[in-house]
Amino acid sequence: MIETDILIAGGGIAGMSAAARFAADGHQIVIVDPAPSDIGEGTDLRTTAFLEPGIETLKKAGVWDAIKPTGAELRVMRIVDAGGAERTPRETADFDGAETKNGFFGWNVSNKAARVALMARLAELDNVDFRFSTTVTAFKGTSRFGEVTLSDGQTVRAKVVIAADGRNSSLRDMAGIKHKRWAYDQSALVFVVTHNKPHDNISTEIHRTGGPLTLVPMPDLDGKPCSSVVWMVPASRADELNAISDEALSAEITHDTMNLFGPLTVASPRAVWPMISQVPSRLIAARLALIAESAHVVPPIGAQGLNMSLHDIETLAELMAKAKLHGEDIGATPLLKSYERRQLPKTVMRVGGIDLLNRASMFEPKTLRDLRYAGLTAINRIGPLRKLAIKVGVGK
Repeated sequence: MIETDILIAGGGIAGMSAAARFAADGHQIVIVDPAPSDIGEGTDLRTTAFLEPGIETLKKAGVWDAIKPTGAELRVMRIVDAGGAERTPRETADFDGAETKNGFFGWNVSNKAARVALMARLAELDNVDFRFSTTVTAFKGTSRFGEVTLSDGQTVRAKVVIAADGRNSSLRDMAGIKHKRWAYDQSALVFVVTHNKPHDNISTEIHRTGGPLTLVPMPDLDGKPCSSVVWMVPASRADELNAISDEALSAEITHDTMNLFGPLTVASPRAVWPMISQVPSRLIAARLALIAESAHVVPPIGAQGLNMSLHDIETLAELMAKAKLHGEDIGATPLLKSYERRQLPKTVMRVGGIDLLNRASMFEPKTLRDLRYAGLTAINRIGPLRKLAIKVGVGK
């Protein structure tokens, strides 16, 4: 029998961030993940944009100083409305990080670099036990502890169990928490490009029929300006694009970015992700809290996904730190209910808001596309709406 304060199921970026953040407050952590400890070198150059509130959480976790040098600053968030089949920008809205208190929106970091930095941080901590190639096979919540059976046959008793095991969370299912999921017949094609024109630390999101096409700044690659691409298109179109050569794909994305960056060159392998949204009916059960993709899944618009996860983590961390300070139970039902009261309404609103934005980006009828254009124009040119957009954009 292993006894600990917190057991975290899921060793992705969110799960490891949670482990580092909770450990910084002195909690004993066991974290388990089905992946092996050797993550390999690989060629995956996909990225995550860490926005300002999430960066504060990573600072508290003691890992941001290692992550930051691997990424590129996001100084401006640019939204371009390009109508439907047209290839001419109709409205360009620049939201400048200078309008925020820190002077920037965030940093774009490769997933691999973030994972390496987090693994190194956890390896330094005496109060973190990271168990690779291990899954949760059974869970039971009681009035005193959460009891978890691991795939290696061991049993762990924790004051609280954190489900960070993804959109298909087995812990969520074991706890009997239902969820709603819906699809869009849309996929995101993800890869990296180099280009001639510098990105100037501007993240560019182009909207036209089918979904947004986003280029997010990265550090230079082989001496050339570099950006990560998230190209959301109808599922059949994603399959077609994924099947063509790098040269042909380079030509297609150069065409669809309207030459804003000059000629683009595909510089990495590709991945295709079917687009869904998902939200659970609850965020807690006895001795269990859901975070990250077990708690919410959204299309990759506005870099909200992982930053929502870091907000989950910070909310829980603050509640548990207060309980620990007063000698109270960090997994007690009143504490978990407080977490749910704070996070579930925000989660539902943000998932719904991103769903609406995604559907708006897919508009085909001209009247609806013109309505989207009018909305962007209003946000760009009306001061209070602009300030609200910036506040929402940074995840507040």
